[in-house]
Amino acid sequence: MPDHPRVRFSPAPTGSLHVGSVRTALFNWLFARHHGGTFALRIEDTDRARSREEWVIGIQDALRWLGLEWDEGPVLQSARTQEYLAAADELLASGHAYECFCTEDEVKARNDAAIATGRPPGYDGHCRDLSSEQRASLAAEGRPRTIRFRTPDDGVSHFLDAIRGDVRVEWTTVSDFVIVRSDGNPIFFLANAVDDLAMDITHVIRGEDLLDSTHRVLALRAALGAEDRPVYAHLPLILGPDRAKLSKRHGAVSIEEFRDAGYLPEALVNYLALLGWAPEDGREVMDVDEIVAAFDLDRVTHAAAAFDHPKLDWMNGEWIRRLPLAQVEARAMPLARTRLGESFDVDLFQEAMRLGQERAVTVADMVAQSEFLFVSDDEFMIPDEVWQRVAGTDRIVEALDAVTAHLEACEWTTDSVGEMRTVLLDLGMSKTQMNKKVMPALYAAVEGRPSGLPLFDSIVLLGRERSLARLRAARARLTG
Repeated sequence: MPDHPRVRFSPAPTGSLHVGSVRTALFNWLFARHHGGTFALRIEDTDRARSREEWVIGIQDALRWLGLEWDEGPVLQSARTQEYLAAADELLASGHAYECFCTEDEVKARNDAAIATGRPPGYDGHCRDLSSEQRASLAAEGRPRTIRFRTPDDGVSHFLDAIRGDVRVEWTTVSDFVIVRSDGNPIFFLANAVDDLAMDITHVIRGEDLLDSTHRVLALRAALGAEDRPVYAHLPLILGPDRAKLSKRHGAVSIEEFRDAGYLPEALVNYLALLGWAPEDGREVMDVDEIVAAFDLDRVTHAAAAFDHPKLDWMNGEWIRRLPLAQVEARAMPLARTRLGESFDVDLFQEAMRLGQERAVTVADMVAQSEFLFVSDDEFMIPDEVWQRVAGTDRIVEALDAVTAHLEACEWTTDSVGEMRTVLLDLGMSKTQMNKKVMPALYAAVEGRPSGLPLFDSIVLLGRERSLARLRAARARLTG
């Protein structure tokens, strides 16, 4: 282990930042912080057709929101094209690479023919040994020119992965691969090798989907004169509950989606750290300093990790209750001002946050739970699916009458309002009927949903007249 390891997170700016990519960034960041090393950000935007500036900015915004500040960068590969082309020229000069003038259609046709006759697929080395005259003639025809790396004809490529152990592949199964496209743009393999050398990267921590590319990158490094290798650690994939690759059909998958849905960065960092890694003592709810102190690659598993949305919800709820209320309010306030508009009242909202902290799953939930306080009685709505539960509750009209009478006369305190339970029991209702049926119906009449903020506190916050108006409106709707 170097005294000061150097790692990098190198996303492609081709869309929103996926949680799988963020888990990779997090593990790199944790490793660097645990060992007193350097965490660099490199934007791999060599695919210019798919890269967008707004996604470059979005990547940085997402990392900052999560607290994953980088020490160096961002380095944009699009600004380093000349360095990659110079490396390609060096490989041409040393004989490790060659010019290829095959068209895509020609390569495909020969590949299809190989498969049809039982031969292995892949580039067949058609242009490997062209003479200088042949190359000049083909260039004069205006044929596309790519540069391919010449892979060894025999032997084995192998490296020791910190998570997966010894990884081997026969060179006969790896065909010569393109390192510079016909449009002059370098390919990922070349840019990756050149940049890792230039940035003195000591550890490459990335997803297992890139495992096979490691053999190509290591071959390029060696051909460029590198005598050492970084330590590679290929992380397990993140799958959906059905064990398929995590995608939008499983729900939110981008950090922006989770942020907008009201998840806390502390909870996301905590949850993602446990996807493929666990501390020795089995703790689950941990702050970032605790995770940094416990993290190392030797406890990362090679088995795929399943993304469990309910588990994240639980974790987020735990963090909502773990943070000081003032911090939770600060996170919720911008969303509340946007959603609640001109009726927003800071003091009333803070009271609602105090009540909601013990039961909310997300910050957005906390705002949604408080909305009934800021809606006028004329605009207050009970969704049809909720109203059906109210209308289907036995003795609900009788219960509404009794509760209304109680609220008209009782002291306006939570304890006194809460005595409505005794009032309902005095009607001869069982505790089960009251708790399972009637109380959700009363919730709906007052808050517009069958559960939410503690009902008795909600009634006190809403005020006597507004609470009574909603209960009477519900009764009128039931009786026509």
